[in-house]
Amino acid sequence: MNERANPEPDEEFLATPERGSAEQLLDAGAQSELDAMRHSAAHVMAEAVLDLFPDARLGIGPAIDNGFYYDFDLPRPLTPDDLVAIESRMAASAAADRPFVRREIPWAEARTEVERAGQGFKVEILDDLAARAREGGQELPVTSFYDHGSFTDLCRGPHVASTGRIGPFKLLSVAGAYWRGDEKRPMLQRIYGTVWASQEELDRYLWRREEAKRRDHRRLGVQLDLYSFHDVSPGSAFWHPKGWRVWLSLQEAMRELQERRGYDEIATPMVVAEKLWRQSGHWDLYRDNMFLIESEGQTFSLKPMNCPESTFIYKSRVRSYRDLPLRLAEYGRLHRNERSGTLSGLTRVRHFVQDDSHIFVRPDQLADEIAALLAEVDEVYAWFGLKPEVRFGTKPDKALGDPALWERAEALILDALRASGLPWSVKAGDGAFYAPKIDVHIEDALGRSWQTATFQVDLVMLPERFDLAYIDEHGQPQRPIAIHRAVYGSLERFIGILVEHYAGAFPLWCAPVQAVVVPIADRHLPAARELADVLRGRRLRVEVDGSDGRMQNKIRLATEQKVPYILVLGDREADARTAAPRTRAGEQLPVEGWEALADRLAGEVTRRVVG
Repeated sequence: MNERANPEPDEEFLATPERGSAEQLLDAGAQSELDAMRHSAAHVMAEAVLDLFPDARLGIGPAIDNGFYYDFDLPRPLTPDDLVAIESRMAASAAADRPFVRREIPWAEARTEVERAGQGFKVEILDDLAARAREGGQELPVTSFYDHGSFTDLCRGPHVASTGRIGPFKLLSVAGAYWRGDEKRPMLQRIYGTVWASQEELDRYLWRREEAKRRDHRRLGVQLDLYSFHDVSPGSAFWHPKGWRVWLSLQEAMRELQERRGYDEIATPMVVAEKLWRQSGHWDLYRDNMFLIESEGQTFSLKPMNCPESTFIYKSRVRSYRDLPLRLAEYGRLHRNERSGTLSGLTRVRHFVQDDSHIFVRPDQLADEIAALLAEVDEVYAWFGLKPEVRFGTKPDKALGDPALWERAEALILDALRASGLPWSVKAGDGAFYAPKIDVHIEDALGRSWQTATFQVDLVMLPERFDLAYIDEHGQPQRPIAIHRAVYGSLERFIGILVEHYAGAFPLWCAPVQAVVVPIADRHLPAARELADVLRGRRLRVEVDGSDGRMQNKIRLATEQKVPYILVLGDREADARTAAPRTRAGEQLPVEGWEALADRLAGEVTRRVVG
């Protein structure tokens, strides 16, 4: 099952995919008028940097989501004051309203020009383009430059008409970036910026960026005592008791859904032999991402996915057409050897668990199963007040299996999507190498899109490579279809998303502590403990603050810990067996009897009330 990474909210630019080939390096990333504005801003920034550092060597400067960047080889590290100076020169260039002018010249002249300018990275790009042309028996390419004022840059474009057409902008940060994403190549300084069509849009984006920092799940994880990370196991969360309660709450809810839907839960080994990955095709395509182990002359790996292992359980006995659908769920611990520089809290890890399932169906059952999976998505995301959006990934250029099987699978998925009632769109060529797929995206409280759930309709990798069969009603062996299914995706990553979406204030049903009982004085402590026992009898997660602090301080601490309910007990409440509930938002609710309160809160948990 594929695991997609998403950028950290306050470092979204840092997760920009590196560009390796010459074609990618020349790609401006400009797909819209706003992108063209952003790419133009990158050129204006490069002009400003050269004004300050005449010996700077230029890398590349594409448009990216929400902004742009440019890579530079500079004589010293940049400082915050440098960004202020660069931004000031950019403003002057924009005010001058210089036109962007395209020049096309032969490759040899272009190479001479950039070499004379001392721009070795541009020379390398041109040499790579020439080598590619020669290999293909083609003529050397004609190259294009864009000039504005005295600044010129090797570039395909597009650009806006002039520097004055660039909207309000701001430089954001500096980060290190290896040339062409290669750790063996020079480390450059990458300046990130953002530009928008209006000041209002820029201000809104900058607010979202600051709010994202406040909601950063790595910071909140420490503040709320949920999890931590340590260098003894990079890319792996150390779950604290409160964080583990959240994790288990999500798992318990999914297990309940799976039981209703007729899933059978399994467990398979974590260490698996090389031959399995060769059979599945992962060894050739995914080996660099595996943690390998040598033992007694054999090569094993920590499993990066659960897919192939499920086939051994499927094949443990002869399957009849009456046995299908067979839904095998597994919360297997997976390990992927991600590069250390890409690790980021819970959203990019080396060790994680998916709510994984592999569903084996007959062809005539596929449409109904996909419809049921889409209904699962609708139900699960309603638990969190999130609205899923579906994207259908079709056959990629490099794909295994019979094209006719792909066509059939894609047609069945389309039929199910049309009948689902969910918003969906097609993402051409975005399927897995062995299956078309459905990816689910959600939008969080800051309007950021995250890819979470995924379903892959596999007619090739598991069924064909592992020779799966069922006996049909005529006694003949037939191939099943395998559906790879995850609704949360990885629980680690999903929890990271939830922490930021709710700013740590989880809904009652999955909050790590659902209520704190606050005795006003020491004499109220026995009653507080008794109330806690009543609530725990309804399976609620409760703490009693029996510390020496004042009541207002206890309420403040519980509020900072984002506890949904704070229950204050004084003489009157202890004598009458009542409580005065207060929400973490500061709302004072009517006094309730202990039993009634316990029933009400337990009902909210059972119904998974969001707010």
